[in-house]
Amino acid sequence: MPNSSLTSISPARAQQLVRSGATLVDIRDPDEHARERIPGAVSVPLARLDRLPAGPVVFHCRSGMRTNANASRLAAASAGAPCHVIEGGLDAWRKAGLPVTADRSQPLELMRQVQLVAGGLVLLGVILGFLVAPAFFGLAAFVGGGLMMAGATGWCGMANLLRTMPWNRRAGTI
Repeated sequence: MPNSSLTSISPARAQQLVRSGATLVDIRDPDEHARERIPGAVSVPLARLDRLPAGPVVFHCRSGMRTNANASRLAAASAGAPCHVIEGGLDAWRKAGLPVTADRSQPLELMRQVQLVAGGLVLLGVILGFLVAPAFFGLAAFVGGGLMMAGATGWCGMANLLRTMPWNRRAGTI
């Protein structure tokens, strides 16, 4: 019978468990894992939980929010093996002074790129709307509508477009 919950543990306790043989699993997307990760962590995004290694597992994300929001899915995917979640995720791990590998040559995470581009387009539309012609306010409205649609449907055209850009083809995938 699968575990019904995850045990929340400190970064120091997580490090002890990993040293004792538990597998450290990063549930973030591959682009996030490629840019910054805990050394030795295995990338198994939420969409690929069927690829979980056997045995005790310690899950983490960036802040702990994704692991907490998906606790039942993670526990079910562990097939009854002991499973834990690092309280505070990668941020808490780093704050505890534990090692983190960062590769700044990797592109920014896709969602951060979406936030930067969307914010820039909204700002540009507002500035041009005031300085050039009110019709440019339509750009801000178009981007806002696109973000609302992405939130409602889970499909983001801007993210799909950015994913095809040359700088985003370097991030590792499984």
